[in-house]
Amino acid sequence: MKITRVCIVGGTGFVGHCLTTRLVAQGIRCRILSRHPQRHRDMQVLPGVRLYHSNVFDQEALAVHFADCDAVINLVGILNENRSGGFHRAHVELVGKIMGACKDARVPRLLHMSALHADRERGPSRYLFTKGEGEELAHSQPQIKTTSFRPSVIFGPGDSFFNRFADLLKLLPGPFPLACAEARFAPVYVGDVAEAFVHALHNAATWDRHYDLCGPQAFTLGELVGYTAKRLGLKRPIIGLGDGISRLQAHLFGQLPGKPFSYDNYLSMRVDSVCEQNGFAELGIEPKTIDSIVPFYLSGHSERQRYNELRQVV
Repeated sequence: MKITRVCIVGGTGFVGHCLTTRLVAQGIRCRILSRHPQRHRDMQVLPGVRLYHSNVFDQEALAVHFADCDAVINLVGILNENRSGGFHRAHVELVGKIMGACKDARVPRLLHMSALHADRERGPSRYLFTKGEGEELAHSQPQIKTTSFRPSVIFGPGDSFFNRFADLLKLLPGPFPLACAEARFAPVYVGDVAEAFVHALHNAATWDRHYDLCGPQAFTLGELVGYTAKRLGLKRPIIGLGDGISRLQAHLFGQLPGKPFSYDNYLSMRVDSVCEQNGFAELGIEPKTIDSIVPFYLSGHSERQRYNELRQVV
C-alpha cells in the first residue's frame, strides 16, 4: 500500500510535531486538523503540511478532510478530564467518529495512539479503561487496516514529564515529597515513537497489530525525579509518600487548576508502565536511553546549543 498523503487528528501536540517532521522527510504530505490552527503556524513552514480548522467530533466534516487521504493517524489523548470533555469523549466517542469518517471517505489505513496497559476489562483508571475501549473500537472494522501503539511515558524536548518535574524541583526548596514514588516506568523517546509510526505506515505486516513501546531501561518514579534533580545540579532529597498520603494528595491536587496530579492519575500508576514484550524489537528500532537525550534539554545551554546537540544525537 503506497501512502503519499495522511490526515492527522491531534497532530499539533507533542508527538504530532515530531511525527509530522518525520513524515515530511519521507515525502508524505500531511493534512493536520486543529481547533486553533492559527496557534501552530510554525508547522505550516514544513513542505507539504497544511493545517485546517475543524471540529473533529463532526463525522461529516472529518470525512471531507479524510477524502483523498491514504491513511489517517489519531494521536488524541487526555490525561485528565476537563471542560471540553471527558475521557470517554476523547478516547472512545472520537474514535467512533474517526472510524465512521474513514469508512465514509474510503480510507483504508489507520494508525492509532493508545496507551500502555490500556484495557477495557481490567483498566484500573478511567484513562486506561477508555483508552482500551477506544483501541478495540479502532480495530473493529476489518476493511480498515489498523495498527495501534501503546507507549510508556514519552519524553523529549518540550515534554510534560521531565520538564514538569524540573519546574517543580526548581520551585520547591528542600526535600521533595513525591506520591507513588515506587511506581515504575520505562520512558520512551518521542523520536522513537514517531519512527514506529513511520515504519508501520507502509508495512502490511503491522496491520491489525498492537505494539507496546518502552525505552530500554525501567525506573521508579522516585529514581526519575532524582535523576532530574541531579541533571539540574539541585540537591533535593526525594521523600516517597505512603499509599494513603499519595491518595489524599491526588484528591487534593485534582481540585487545583490544571490538575497537576489527579485521583485517576494515581489509579493509573498502580500498574507499572513497563513492557512485557517491547514492540520496538519487532519494528527494528533500537530505543534511545534517557541519558542520550534528556541532559541536552534539561541543561543550562542556550536553545541553539540544545538544538545543535540534539541533532547530533538523533
